[in-house]
Amino acid sequence: MKKIYDVIVIGGGPGGISATLEAKARGMQNILLIEKGDNHSQTIRKFYKDRKRVDKDWKGQIIQIEGNVGFEDGTKESTLDYFDSLLDNEEIDTAFNTEVETIVKEGNIFSVTTAKNDFQAKAIVIAIGKMGKPNKPDYKIPPSLRQVVNFNLDRCSQGEKILVVGGGNTAAEYAIELSRINTVTLNYRKASFTRLNEVNKKQLLEYDGQELLRLRLGIDITALENESGQVKVYYDDGNFTIYDRVVYAIGGTTPIEFLKKCGVTFDESNSPIFDENYETEVPGLYLSGDIAAKDGGSIALALNHSFKIIEHAASKK
Repeated sequence: MKKIYDVIVIGGGPGGISATLEAKARGMQNILLIEKGDNHSQTIRKFYKDRKRVDKDWKGQIIQIEGNVGFEDGTKESTLDYFDSLLDNEEIDTAFNTEVETIVKEGNIFSVTTAKNDFQAKAIVIAIGKMGKPNKPDYKIPPSLRQVVNFNLDRCSQGEKILVVGGGNTAAEYAIELSRINTVTLNYRKASFTRLNEVNKKQLLEYDGQELLRLRLGIDITALENESGQVKVYYDDGNFTIYDRVVYAIGGTTPIEFLKKCGVTFDESNSPIFDENYETEVPGLYLSGDIAAKDGGSIALALNHSFKIIEHAASKK
């Protein structure tokens, strides 16, 4: 007979890892963690700069962690080391390099289909986050520019003239980091920053004042064009500038179509519907982390989501 897991967790970030550990703590024996990347915590690995601060109280959210998985302030590296140790210390089935295609409930059992294998479980936790699907601009990005247009810091090299686009902390941190070895402009369509933490805002303004990078605020981009392999950027003030590379840091979106295929319903504002236990309208199907947080969630919030979810799922056994 095919193995039926007590719970399958989809997404190997902090929320997904904590869900597996909470399930183990609740006495569940058959647990599977599925991650489409080749390692856990892909968002942290891909979108966080080296030595980036990782705060428990992200954006001033003071959160008391409720479950069995703790978390403290640290860096990108110490955070990855911490979640490495959590996975290494537990006997959890894992399936990396495995992308889920559909989830279908048949009776009381969920069938999870991937390109490699099919799995079955009594409960499902989707903890895939939003940054795996970064927001893209409304205007077209010419296919010929794909190697020099980024949504993370991949392929960035020394001595490039780079435009960073965005007004949040990720955009600020990208610009500050890249400006150490490159000529960098940070473009934000609004006239002032409204979402930066004080550390990033202070450093960004200092770098601008010292001419280590340039701020271009209150101006929006209207189009990109290939200029002999470089990126010609047109602005709504009628000007254009040519860059070696453009890096977008404009947030991520809920993977709506995937969730709909899995049976998740949405309200009129395209937000997924779930109850106080983060259970969707499909009994036994839960959402954790960023996709269950309206304004983006911290690692601590994701840990609490997973604790609440597993507490509820275990009570139904």
